[in-house]
Amino acid sequence: MPKRMQKPVPRKAALRLPDLDHAKSSVLSSLSSPRSMRNYKFAMEQFITWYCSEPRLALNRTVVLRFRQYLESLSLAAGTINQRLAAVRRLAYEAADSVC
Repeated sequence: MPKRMQKPVPRKAALRLPDLDHAKSSVLSSLSSPRSMRNYKFAMEQFITWYCSEPRLALNRTVVLRFRQYLESLSLAAGTINQRLAAVRRLAYEAADSVC
């Protein structure tokens, strides 16, 4: 008996604000430390604000690198940039799980 070909699941080209808000809530609910919640919330809100101000692009490595350049243009310390990128990474993983 031949196997049936399944249609690939269509992926969203760009995440919309409700998708990002849902992913942000999921990430925040997974954290236990109030300080981590505060820092991650700030970093994710900064990213979402930046992401929505740019042309609608798919959330991928290139977008994260552009966000990193944006953070570097603010003359932030390397540790601060890494912390904010860690929050964006968690947001991206959660958004990818919710899109599939």
